[in-house]
This record gives sequence, structure tokens and C-alpha cells, in this order.
Amino acid sequence: MKLALTILIGLLSTMLYAQNPDRILFHYDAAGNQTQRSFCINCSNSRVTDETPKEITDIEDEDLVKFSPDDVISYYPNPVKEELYLKWELFNENKVSSIEVFSINGQRINLYSNLEKENTKNIPFQEYPQGTYLVLLNYTNGEQKSITILKQ
Repeated sequence: MKLALTILIGLLSTMLYAQNPDRILFHYDAAGNQTQRSFCINCSNSRVTDETPKEITDIEDEDLVKFSPDDVISYYPNPVKEELYLKWELFNENKVSSIEVFSINGQRINLYSNLEKENTKNIPFQEYPQGTYLVLLNYTNGEQKSITILKQ
């Protein structure tokens, strides 16, 4: 009876260990399609990242990428792992009214509106699969600017 109980506990703990979501690795292509799924027995935790997210106040100006040298919009990082940081200057009463995030196939994923009184925005990307995304900034005067973002 003790042997059967020991075997049952051993099998149960093995099954529970195999169900650990950190042991299943998913790989995606640039479009966000899952290309491979593998089971890793002796790997370390797959969710460990070597990069700690920065707060918008911790980002230095040289980290931010601008559209052009005279532009008023900056973003960081690209490619993004967890969060995209946007920063813009209010210029000639032309304010950013909304930000839209689109997948590469044109599907709108998220909309951030009522941004007229803000000059920064953190956009979370951790829930999105790897791939290419389009971030569209809409201005109060009807102009639009887009950023192509890669998600790792």
C-alpha cells in the first residue's frame, strides 16, 4: 500500500511539474504567427527578462527616438518588449487627441483618447504577440503621424 501511494504521489508531482507554463516555449514570426511550440525540461524560467522597465521619468533624452531632428514626438524603445513610452511637446495648440495601435494586418488593437492635456503615454505591449505594429497619433487639427513598432 505504501509503495502504491508513493508511486501515485510521484506521478502526481511529475504531472504538476510538467504543467508549469514556464516549461512551454512559444516562438513567433515577425507577423505574430506562432511558428513553434516546444517543451523545455531543464530550462530556466522563460519569463525572466534581463531588462527592467523604465519609468517615463527615468528615460534620458538620448534614449528617445525622434521622427526627425526638428520633430516634437519621441518614443522608446523600438523594438519593444513590454511597454512603449511616447513623449511629445505641445506645439501651436496642435495637441495629440488620441493614439491608436494597429496590428500589421490593419486590425485596431487599442485606442487611447482624451489626451489633449497630456504630453506622455505608456502603451503596454506585453499582452501582444511578437510582430510589427503601427502606432498612429491623431492631432486635434486632423493631422496624423504613424510609428512602426516591432514587438519582441
